[in-house]
Amino acid sequence: MSEFDNAIPGDLVENAAAVRARVAEAAARVGRHPEDVLIVAVTKTVALERMLAAARLGFATFGENRVQEAQEKQDHLRETLGQGQTPTECAAIRWELIGHLQTNKAMRAVEQFARIQSVDSVRLAQELDRRAEQFNPDVRLPILLEVNVAGEASKSGFAPDDVLAVVGAITNLPHVLPQGLMTVAPLVSDPEEVRPVFRRLRELRDRLRETAPQGEDNDGGWRELSMGMTDDYPVAIEEGATIVRIGRGLFGARPPAHG
Repeated sequence: MSEFDNAIPGDLVENAAAVRARVAEAAARVGRHPEDVLIVAVTKTVALERMLAAARLGFATFGENRVQEAQEKQDHLRETLGQGQTPTECAAIRWELIGHLQTNKAMRAVEQFARIQSVDSVRLAQELDRRAEQFNPDVRLPILLEVNVAGEASKSGFAPDDVLAVVGAITNLPHVLPQGLMTVAPLVSDPEEVRPVFRRLRELRDRLRETAPQGEDNDGGWRELSMGMTDDYPVAIEEGATIVRIGRGLFGARPPAHG
């Protein structure tokens, strides 16, 4: 029996229903449709079989923090498929990078991910552009610009005041497609404390839509706001998030690190 034959764990079924209910409730509070919010299932340290169980529950977009871990899962998946396993959920899986990316891993990232959410410098955008041209010159690689809204020294990302100054240079790159902004809010005990972080990112996105060169996606560009994780995503949705990144809330607590 392969991992594709396993029954869906009961806790995952319950967690998925709870996450979707909270997304719908948060959207309803501000007059939005839950379908307008993409749930990215964050699979850092999550076993492939558990990820595929989430795919059977209808989650199609998976976020990885590290290029290496994503590659290991993708290699395992290809190996299993090569042995004759053809689960229908695999065809719909979309991988996105949500963690910090070093420029020397840009080519691997371009090969592995449908979108890079964590572009935190012009230099990285330029390297992704160069590598995207080598990988597939006919398709622009979707990216989000990571913004360090709270100015935390431990986090990467553009300073909010710098985004408008650099966005023209990034938009002019021919092989990447900026679609919006991403942020990681500070860890706090009360999600209301980070509401201003989400609000500021939305206001910055709105300024981009008014003043920056437009992208080529179907609504004119700069639509996406990736913000909100397990502890604060309802507040992020109320403030306009179009993408939320849920790991622990869906898959449960991560196993403790060893070593």
